Amino acid sequence: MICLKAISSPLHLPTFRRLTPTSSLRAAAAMSSSSSAVAAPIEHFVLFKARPEAVASGAAAAMVSSLQALATLVPGLAYIHAGPVLRLRSPAAEALGPTHLLHTRYATKEDLASYAAHPAHVAAVQGHVLPNALDITAVDWVNAAPLPSPVAPGSAVRLTLAKVKEGVEVAQLVEKVAAATQAAGDAKVSFGENFSPARAKGYQFGMVAVFDSVEELDRPWKGTGKVEEAKALVRPLLDEVMVLDFVVGDAPTPASL
Repeated sequence: MICLKAISSPLHLPTFRRLTPTSSLRAAAAMSSSSSAVAAPIEHFVLFKARPEAVASGAAAAMVSSLQALATLVPGLAYIHAGPVLRLRSPAAEALGPTHLLHTRYATKEDLASYAAHPAHVAAVQGHVLPNALDITAVDWVNAAPLPSPVAPGSAVRLTLAKVKEGVEVAQLVEKVAAATQAAGDAKVSFGENFSPARAKGYQFGMVAVFDSVEELDRPWKGTGKVEEAKALVRPLLDEVMVLDFVVGDAPTPASL
């Protein structure tokens, strides 16, 4: 992995090797998610810190199921995954303490707004999320990467949220990350500036990197000279970085788009 370090926390950019599906099932699932068909998807992430009693009682699992069920209930939802966090990878992530997350994708911001207002979504939030979550963090961005980053059952995903230093424009970070990913090679990645600050806890930038498996995500790698140069350009821009990993489960059938 390529780790761009801020003062105390790393911004993890993935090792971008050319990735190919490991099975016909995985390829079909990636296509059925519709994420590969969206040139610049709207990314929506919600991190939940579940109450310990909700985890113990199974209420947190019911929360996840209620969110995952939205795939068949909400039109315009191009992709959805809800599930537990696999690992917290930075001090900021440990301090935030998310236990579960929701990841959805949309073709437009209007689709995201329609999802948020849909009665099925409102019911899931009121009936399962609010009673069982101690804390919620949410970010949204428009993918600035040149290629889509389709996900499939079994994919391992690394989520990075970042705050920039005072005086730094987020657009500068987006530009430098684009250069870093290009220097590293072919990417299954999405990144961009957060456009929903209300629940973001100050995080201004989001990025996901998709790998075929946890083993692929964890594989050691040594950067090239170009990658090291790109890291050096990004590092001075960063103030705080939150990094976590999760694994994608079986994809439900989306509602009609």
